[in-house]
Amino acid sequence: MPTTVLHHTASDWSVVAVFAIVYLGMFLGGLPRLKLDRSGVALLGAIAVIALAGLPLEDAARAIDLPTIVLLFAFMVVSAQMRLGGFYAAVTRRVGAMPLPRSGLLAALILVAGVLSAVFSNDIVCLAMTPVVARLCLKRGLDPLPFLIGLACAANIGSAATLIGNPQNMLIGSVLQLPFGGYVRQALPPVVIGLVLLWLWLAYGPGAKAGSPHPGPRPPAGDGANTLGVEEPAFDAWQTTKGLLVAGALLLIFLFTAWPRDVAALVGAGVLLLSRRLHTSHFMGLVDWPLLILFMGLFVVNHAFESTGLAAQAVAWLGAQGVVLTDPGPLLVASALLSNLVSNVPAVMLLLPHLGGSGEQAGVMLALATTFAGNLLLVGSIANLIVADLARQQGIEIDWKRHAVTGIPVTLATLAVVWAWMRFAG
Repeated sequence: MPTTVLHHTASDWSVVAVFAIVYLGMFLGGLPRLKLDRSGVALLGAIAVIALAGLPLEDAARAIDLPTIVLLFAFMVVSAQMRLGGFYAAVTRRVGAMPLPRSGLLAALILVAGVLSAVFSNDIVCLAMTPVVARLCLKRGLDPLPFLIGLACAANIGSAATLIGNPQNMLIGSVLQLPFGGYVRQALPPVVIGLVLLWLWLAYGPGAKAGSPHPGPRPPAGDGANTLGVEEPAFDAWQTTKGLLVAGALLLIFLFTAWPRDVAALVGAGVLLLSRRLHTSHFMGLVDWPLLILFMGLFVVNHAFESTGLAAQAVAWLGAQGVVLTDPGPLLVASALLSNLVSNVPAVMLLLPHLGGSGEQAGVMLALATTFAGNLLLVGSIANLIVADLARQQGIEIDWKRHAVTGIPVTLATLAVVWAWMRFAG
């Protein structure tokens, strides 16, 4: 490998430099002294490789996996429909009103968050549920920390159950052409076990004492504001039913037909946009445009880096040392480490090109490992950060130490479950 590295051109090394800066931005969440977030870094990185490497715009456009972008956009619209219908907050309030003890309430909230995140975006679920969960806990005199950390972890774990639960799973399913039903059959057992382990830790283990015994002052009445500074919509039975019917129809299509998932989801989003009560701008305002830009920018940057041949040479060198990336152990370790270094979506983009032809098992392992690894650190998942930010608005502080009490052991346990399941039962 050392001799082959020296044979690359100056253009190749300029692409490598841009690639390194972009992924430094992924690690830091931006670049020092610049008002750039991860999406801005990815976009500028794409512009830089197009200019420095002379990458034609047509090639840059072809580098973007359009089915993934379309599927992601369509399900953002579906999730927006459910949120505008007040569905998430209404379900959370209904669970909170049940006459359950602390452990039972914790189990119910973990189950609801996990199930909803498997069908809708885990980030949207956390965005809508966090203020309601915080207020319910304070109203009942319960320490909200275990419940809020449990919400974030359950949303991450539950989202791994399907190929539409989170962005990285959509990408994996699209690129590797994984069958929807086959993936669910393999992923569901580790997800269920992971949710149970999370509940046991928070209900009876040290995670039950993750927070302060004094949860803080009770906030004013209401269900809280989201990050956009507006109140959550009141429950609308018709809008909720409309969204559930479309989501249910899409799941049936994915499970029992060969209709392309991106096309079916786009049609479903189009049906929801046909509304006499909800303006298109309301839907578009809830679409995560920065995430779509992040995807497109990284597609272009990664394509330019792959074109240098350095990544293939590095993987070949590791294989010569006995580290085969498609084997369960190395893939699990690489997925977990990269997910916490650069976040799970960039990690998947880095690893996917080297899994071609490796079969469904490697795709399932990558999806489960990168998603579960997001629970390790507070900054490991956008869902974690959403919960922490909204909790702070309610006067509840979730710092990295309190999150680590639950995040580290639950992540290690769930990754062990993934390895055992894929190694012996998969």
